[in-house]
Amino acid sequence: MGGFEANNAPLPPMLSPSLDIDAWLHAIIDSSEYAILSKTLDGIITTWNPGATRLFEYTAEEAIGKPVTIVIPDERLHEEDEILRRLRAGERVEQFETVRRRKSGHLVDISLSATPIRNSTGEILGASKIARDISAEKTAKRQQELLLQEMRHRIKNLFSVSASLVQLSARSTRTVSEFAADLTDRLVALSRAHDLTLPAEQDNEVMSASLLAFLEAIVSPHAAGEERITITGDDASIGGNALTSMALIFHEFTTNAAKYGALSVPDGRLRVETALDQERLVLHWIEQGGPTTLNEPVVPGFGTVLERASLGSLKGTVKRSWTDRGLAIELRIPVVNLAS
Repeated sequence: MGGFEANNAPLPPMLSPSLDIDAWLHAIIDSSEYAILSKTLDGIITTWNPGATRLFEYTAEEAIGKPVTIVIPDERLHEEDEILRRLRAGERVEQFETVRRRKSGHLVDISLSATPIRNSTGEILGASKIARDISAEKTAKRQQELLLQEMRHRIKNLFSVSASLVQLSARSTRTVSEFAADLTDRLVALSRAHDLTLPAEQDNEVMSASLLAFLEAIVSPHAAGEERITITGDDASIGGNALTSMALIFHEFTTNAAKYGALSVPDGRLRVETALDQERLVLHWIEQGGPTTLNEPVVPGFGTVLERASLGSLKGTVKRSWTDRGLAIELRIPVVNLAS
């Protein structure tokens, strides 16, 4: 009896003989989060689902009957030629990453695949395409690569700067115990300075710092006597994301001075002067007595990339001048961005 009842139970909807298969497939396509479209073997769009509208911004009415090249940047048109060639040959185009253009003109990173559409006799009538927005994934990947580069850059700089601190301690001490104590103090100060380049938020509280004290904390590991490094001028409060950006900039200035500039030699001197008005902070970083370098490096390193990114977030500018006396840097940052 139980088996008889099971055999006479209603079939699931997808197996119902009365189901309109075409309507069911259309519903699946229309509800997909991916862009799904079909085209002729000449590249003319024949169907266009809501996912395609969300991705490319064209409505079905605007897209159907138009060449699929409306969403392809000029420099990528060769990709469509190759896709059509393979589809005509009956090949499936597996997922590959590329770039397409929205109606607004903005470019979008996508993952794309294409499959030939055949009739009951096997004749190829056209093709279907499925596209997925991978902009967030690409952005995350770029950020990860940038962070890895920054990590490598910091580690390399820490080794170089640590070596210069060893030499600096050796010149300013006479006994092993004095050397050990002096070097330990410098490394601890270097660690504190390095911590300043980490994100400024801790325990949901936004940190802030005095500009002059901030500068002193970063350059203090390289001081050797009161006259080697001087910091004078107007003070200001730095907070929010500006704290991290400013730390990265000053840390880069200091590291370069310790590796190549005035802080890399015993007689080198560094003078930092700040001036503040209602509109901007102007900082002059003046190195003297270092190795003679009259030209900017031809090939900028990752430190330069990091510095430019930090300046961009602050909408600041930096100008460098090399003379036979040393390097002079002028940094300008709008006051409104110091606490943002």
